[in-house]
Amino acid sequence: MYFYCVCQDTSYFLTLIITSMLMTFSCTCLLRSNSWILGFDTLWFGYLQTTVGVIQLLGGPMFGRFADLFGARTALSLACASTVVFFLLLATADTPAMLFIHKIPTVFMHVLPASQMVVTDLTKPEKRADALSKLGLCFGIGMIVGSTLGGQLSKLYGEKFTACFGTAGSAFSLLLVLKFIPKNTKAETTRGNTTVFNLSEITRLMKFPTVMQTFIIKIVAGLPSGIFQVMFSIIALEFFKLQPEQNGYLMAYFGIVQMVIQGGVIGRLTARYSDNSLLLLSIGVSSFVGLAQAYIQNVWQFCFNILPMMFSLSVFNAITDSMLTKSVPSSDTGTMLGLCASVQSLLRTVGPTIGGFLYVNYGISSIGLIQFFVNIAVFVYLLQRRLNKTAEQRK
Repeated sequence: MYFYCVCQDTSYFLTLIITSMLMTFSCTCLLRSNSWILGFDTLWFGYLQTTVGVIQLLGGPMFGRFADLFGARTALSLACASTVVFFLLLATADTPAMLFIHKIPTVFMHVLPASQMVVTDLTKPEKRADALSKLGLCFGIGMIVGSTLGGQLSKLYGEKFTACFGTAGSAFSLLLVLKFIPKNTKAETTRGNTTVFNLSEITRLMKFPTVMQTFIIKIVAGLPSGIFQVMFSIIALEFFKLQPEQNGYLMAYFGIVQMVIQGGVIGRLTARYSDNSLLLLSIGVSSFVGLAQAYIQNVWQFCFNILPMMFSLSVFNAITDSMLTKSVPSSDTGTMLGLCASVQSLLRTVGPTIGGFLYVNYGISSIGLIQFFVNIAVFVYLLQRRLNKTAEQRK
């Protein structure tokens, strides 16, 4: 009962802060449309996004280590406070330099990983994948409410007011963290070296059994789908010829599908099947999603393909995060989740370059075909290992 109440509070404020964060998308779009005022063009916006990816790539493991040393509540409070500063700087961003400066707090803006750290500390290993997937439900709500609310506020009152509104929402989320999250969530605390910026303590986790293999699979199998995600805004505008309003409806559809899958499907699957079986399933589905993407011709076909795509992504992310946190001591789960967050940052950093090259030179079909071949290769590798292991056990 105690865990249920804590998770309910965690989901409440996570929904609020993700809603606030997604409101900045409409602000960023307005700043981009008025780029002649700020002296920015598309190339410089690409540099801006790459800067964010690099900052979060470096900050993820350090943030996770910080959570293990000082507690998940302290880490989540730091993430919320960083979001407040982020919005305040965004509200004053009226020069190109300020657009870069306002991204600096993103080094600590790991709200979702920090919330995952809280839930990981408070759940039993066998229930962890289901609990982590439930947090994804909050992202779906935030995607729908935040994008809609942010667009309306920006339209009626301007992007600066929207950023100020996000500041207030983030500050309220910080108060919720301090009020409802227990001060100590770990049964086992980190011993030994207590330095946050300690690379050896972070890389030490890779030496635990199955960690390196699962981590490599997370990067290799997740890269092709990550490329498509970072290129989606360009694909929607250039390939599907969607207007901003139509793109908003499509994003809402994304959110609804994700909410259904993470809220009502993954929990049932994790209760019945093993993590390894679900990992194999998600990679197999992802390979055929890539094959379908290679032959998509219109947005209606894409909407149909979103169903298996969101299923594979949701299961893959929840299962790999769960497997990695189970593979290390409970005192190191924060650092491991920080490393998992860095994988997403890595995809956002290299994705635009790889995706842009493929899209410009070979078209959208090349991205789908690469996803198919990479994931089918990983699927065959994992299946072969599983069959060999089964054969050895029978002997």
